[in-house]
Amino acid sequence: MSRAVRLLVASLALIAAPAQSRSVAVTVDDLPLFGAYAPPAEAERITSDLLRGFRRNHWRVTGFVNEGQLEGPDREERIGLLQRWLDAGEDLGNHTYSHLSLTSTPVDDYIADVVRGESVTKVLLARRGRRERWFRHPYLETGPTLAIRDRFERWLKDHGYRVAPASMENSDWQFADAYDAAVAMGDATTALRVRATYLDFTRRTVAWYRSAGRGLLGREPAFVLLLHASRLNAASVDELAAILRANRLKVVPLDRAMKDAAYTIPDRYAGPDGDEWLIRWANTLHHDLPYDTLPQVPAAIARSAPDAR
Repeated sequence: MSRAVRLLVASLALIAAPAQSRSVAVTVDDLPLFGAYAPPAEAERITSDLLRGFRRNHWRVTGFVNEGQLEGPDREERIGLLQRWLDAGEDLGNHTYSHLSLTSTPVDDYIADVVRGESVTKVLLARRGRRERWFRHPYLETGPTLAIRDRFERWLKDHGYRVAPASMENSDWQFADAYDAAVAMGDATTALRVRATYLDFTRRTVAWYRSAGRGLLGREPAFVLLLHASRLNAASVDELAAILRANRLKVVPLDRAMKDAAYTIPDRYAGPDGDEWLIRWANTLHHDLPYDTLPQVPAAIARSAPDAR
């Protein structure tokens, strides 16, 4: 039996394994803040709104830090935002210093950027007797070749990191850019319209992922939802929580979601695309996903958003 066949047989067996089902881990990228620059007072308000929303809805969240955001005249205030996350009981992981693409960055330079991205976060965690355990690839790009991917993942393992996958996403970064632009112009009507469109899109997207997961695995996996630390999400936590509840998805810590056997399905993709994990599993299992029913970001929103994931 060839190695490829053995991997496929093992993967098929995992489909029937018990799931941490009807659950989702919430992860938040690009800390301390995603999107347009916010001066210290506004940054504090956005962070407070996010964290209070998590607490109201009993979420335990893992945030992923780009320490390059800490540079500048308000460095201490921005470090203070990360401290707020830890004081609230949330976890922090590494998202590189500069939000680099592994597809277009030499792997040695990429590793150096990951190390640079530990400088503050590692110290903040150590003060609380904790360590940095999770890494998320910017753009979900895991390597253009298997040699590069394997080398970087060996480095992660040797340095105590585990890759944080994303198996559900709602393109929130695209809506966040449109929302930021409306807020900057003082256009409350447009901001409200963008937010309503975002929440409707999220409702339809969550339902799609649940259905696609059942079609692929014969059950719903424990999802890992990718969000960003944006003004838009700070204004929308309660509505997002209501959407997850309506879908009977209980929010669990990332560690617990990762116990689902689906996350042990082999993934050997190498290439330029930053695919989330449902797509990676479908590739391993040679199974088509129902892309024809996948909700599409409205054209007006998509046109206004650079790829800032």
